[in-house]
Amino acid sequence: PPKTLCLYDCIFVDEVQFATTSQIEQLAEIVDNYNIPVICYGLKTDFRGELFEGSKRLFELADKFEEVKTICWCGCAARFNAKIVNGRIDKLGNRVDPMAQYIPLCRKHYRAGKINP
Repeated sequence: PPKTLCLYDCIFVDEVQFATTSQIEQLAEIVDNYNIPVICYGLKTDFRGELFEGSKRLFELADKFEEVKTICWCGCAARFNAKIVNGRIDKLGNRVDPMAQYIPLCRKHYRAGKINP
């Protein structure tokens, strides 16, 4: 593509899980059409273990991705962001709850509802 004057060297996106599919498509267009790197940070899945819309499309389009490993209290890889409400795992509530606490858990402890030893 022809060189164009650009004011940006790189674009950083935090909490990308809340992006829409359309917004992720727009970020890909920025990379492809303007040769501007886009670096995104965010969660892959919600507290139910389901992909967020933005994360799903990002995984489908990304040239590269790196996962930051998180660990359950037992030492195993944490794949779940357990939502804690009133001291217990909430698997049914709203997808986003600013009043809840979120902790990383492995699948075994998430399924068992065990939030500490």
